[in-house]
Amino acid sequence: MIAKTNHTHLPVIFLSGLFFLGLLSAVWSGVYYLAAIPFVLLFFCAGWKYIHTVFFLLACSLPFSAELRVTATLGTDFPDELLMLFTAGLFFYYWLYSPGILTGKTIKHPLILLLFITLTWSVVSALFSTDHLVSAKFLLAKCWYLGAFVLAPLIIFKEKKAIKITAMAIAVAMLAVTLITLFRHFRYSFSFANINDALQPFFRNHVSYSAMLVCMIPVFFACYKLSRPGITRNIIGSSILVLLPALFLSYSRGAWLALVAGIFSWWLIKNKLLLTGYVAAIIIVLATLFWLKTGDRYLEYAPDYRSTIFHEDFREHLAATYQFRDLSTAERFYRWVAGVRMIKDNPLTGYGPNTFYYNYKPYAVPAFKTYVSDNKEHSTVHNYFLLVAIEQGIPGLVFFLFLVGTMLYYAQHLYHRSKDDFYKIVSITSGVMIMMILTVNFLSDLIETDKIGSLFFLCLSVLIVTDINTKQESSSIR
Repeated sequence: MIAKTNHTHLPVIFLSGLFFLGLLSAVWSGVYYLAAIPFVLLFFCAGWKYIHTVFFLLACSLPFSAELRVTATLGTDFPDELLMLFTAGLFFYYWLYSPGILTGKTIKHPLILLLFITLTWSVVSALFSTDHLVSAKFLLAKCWYLGAFVLAPLIIFKEKKAIKITAMAIAVAMLAVTLITLFRHFRYSFSFANINDALQPFFRNHVSYSAMLVCMIPVFFACYKLSRPGITRNIIGSSILVLLPALFLSYSRGAWLALVAGIFSWWLIKNKLLLTGYVAAIIIVLATLFWLKTGDRYLEYAPDYRSTIFHEDFREHLAATYQFRDLSTAERFYRWVAGVRMIKDNPLTGYGPNTFYYNYKPYAVPAFKTYVSDNKEHSTVHNYFLLVAIEQGIPGLVFFLFLVGTMLYYAQHLYHRSKDDFYKIVSITSGVMIMMILTVNFLSDLIETDKIGSLFFLCLSVLIVTDINTKQESSSIR
């Protein structure tokens, strides 16, 4: 008698058959990636059932991910960018399968609408780009960044536990990377000249490392505030005592400034002054630019090419900074001057996302040239606000500033509105992290990177979820 096939074995039979079919196709065609199809499908099925686990794995992978060169012209961040793409794909399949998973309140939230407007303008600027292929790659990457760190969290963060696990996954992973870095850096006697060597392969340089490191301090502090007295709280407190000296030994002036800005932001939020401080900062920057432009006053700050060098001793590096003889500072001025001159020629739509490198050199002023102005790394202008204005025009910058200003408004508003201690801490921590990210991006352009961009967009999604959940709580109390 022939036994009947057990229906629980059908998926195994199907995947086995698919594997052998893929294997035969791979051998026949020489395209060996075809053999991976059943494993991708299996991973998708597992992710469909355990999307929370996939997202937590993505969060944990952020500090550990490294740049991977696939071809001469194509690179990726491995493994987090693959997990971003997978998480974003899972979200969209979830949404198609069950459209009601996102309520109308969520979709129509002001932060979502402002984010959509900002993204739409990026598409418009890409249509007028000086390099459509480069801009298209930027937009594709942006889509799975937003899918993974804004949209997916809207369904994952509905419970407090998921927010806690995500925060701790990133924080603990970053603590592990920090300890590894400190151990390696110790072998170099904590030398400023060798800090970048100690970071490999997790971070390209000490700027991105310190930027993520400083953002973890308020996360650990929030966990400390929310934890009860005991061994867990002592471990969290000890972790903060590790991160602070690690931040000092990162030798990043921008991150040090971000820590001060974060502490000040905490005070501003508690006193309902954060948005006022944000507007005041914008006015000060605009007034400074106008003053430097008047009568070409900025030319008075052109560095001496012969004395502008890289200093391996950090004390000399700091001294050279305020004397405008530090190489990195002088090179920033070189690119900032070029960037401001670029805006005048294309103020509406800009030159297209991710195209700064291909357009800025004709606008550079030779008086600001340095030894590294050939820019072999193809790096950008080192100021995210200026970068947005250059690549997406003045409207792109205005939309971004409105988005950030609204995020800061919600961080302050939710802190004072919420009666729940957890959401109060989440709100103020998000506001502090946003201000830290803005500070480091005044001297860098890290929002489009996996390390810092992920934190920025996670703050946005956390604020949306906090707003919706605290509204529900207040209405239930009534």
